[in-house]
Amino acid sequence: MTAPQATRWIATFLEAQAAEQDAATNTQLAYARDLRDFADWLAARGVTFDGVQEDTITAYLVACEAQGLARATRARRLSAIRQLYRFAYEEGWRGDNPALQIKGPGKARRLPGTLTLEEVDRLLAAAEASPHEAIRNTCLMQLLYATGMRVSELVSLPVAAARGDPRMLLIRGKGGKERMVPLSPPARAALAAWLSVRDTAEAAARDTGAAPSRFLFPSRAKHGHLTRHRFYALVKELALAGGIDPGRVTPHTLRHAFATHLLAGGADLRAIQMLFFFNDAATTEIYTHVLDERLRALVLQHHPLARDPGTP
Repeated sequence: MTAPQATRWIATFLEAQAAEQDAATNTQLAYARDLRDFADWLAARGVTFDGVQEDTITAYLVACEAQGLARATRARRLSAIRQLYRFAYEEGWRGDNPALQIKGPGKARRLPGTLTLEEVDRLLAAAEASPHEAIRNTCLMQLLYATGMRVSELVSLPVAAARGDPRMLLIRGKGGKERMVPLSPPARAALAAWLSVRDTAEAAARDTGAAPSRFLFPSRAKHGHLTRHRFYALVKELALAGGIDPGRVTPHTLRHAFATHLLAGGADLRAIQMLFFFNDAATTEIYTHVLDERLRALVLQHHPLARDPGTP
């Protein structure tokens, strides 16, 4: 039987995956099955999720192989465990990631989805043309693309961080870690416009006895700010309005676009690592693969030795 702690960890992890990573229903179901199998294996040995060590996970993978599970299945299970413990580390549930150094059966890393500059421009234009909350939506999209924030960081941003026409934003990420990110001129302009509208609405609300909100994007939701799920839906709506396949666009896609476009513009991996607050360069280096095909195409198209001998 799955322990209560494991049930809570898995549910919170899957919720974050759905909101931030746009994990498909089938993917979430696979994660849930794999992690519950791991939790049940642990429970039978009296081990809790927060008590797992590297050798515990290795022993589980050996047990999976002994059961005759396929290489792809074992790779998928290790992937689910890795992602769970990376999430647990970022959330501050654990001070380490016991799955970080484990070598599994091996599976090619999936390249992150991204958008072209033209597609990002269409999303921003769709936000500006929103029939409702156009100024807020423009601010949300400009900040997301300008900073590469996680959606949870964006929607819970305190209004105090945005006061005084800042050139930089102080962002508190998962596990309470803080980082500074610069704001582009369009993002600063969108932020100033939204603050004016927001403060006017807050003043009117105070006149009716409502308490002021400490969030940049307040709402009547449980936590007092725009929810991740509502913002996820908003991004889909803007993609549709901008003539982009909504299946290709999520808040996380814009986070990848931020990194990819920085790399294309000449930024180095260390700069990306600092802005994203990744803990290792290996996570960052996956973005270079997004550019590899583009660079290869440029060489094949423009290098004289790459031309067909029969081509003038």
